[in-house]
Amino acid sequence: MNNKIKKNEPLEAAKNVENTLPWWQRFVTGLNEFYHAPYRQTMARAARDEEDFFMLLMFAESLGIDNPASFYTLELQPLFLENFHEWHTRMGMDKCPFDHVGCC
Repeated sequence: MNNKIKKNEPLEAAKNVENTLPWWQRFVTGLNEFYHAPYRQTMARAARDEEDFFMLLMFAESLGIDNPASFYTLELQPLFLENFHEWHTRMGMDKCPFDHVGCC
């Protein structure tokens, strides 16, 4: 028996899997992709802005801004601390604004 794998075998297998779907499902998938593609960047930017606002709410008390929900957000700070460096550099703070957090 010859067990050699041809070069294009994985590519042909992917095409065969794609071709197992009926043409109308492939058309609907393509149409869905065509509709959603222009909005991906906008949705990603909106999600990032929402995350930035949430990070501001969580660390507001530490930054000197009064936050009425600080009791509830205090529990979440350790979970989001690993993303804090990325956030404060995106917000324009070159160095970490906290003395007790050494991320920079």
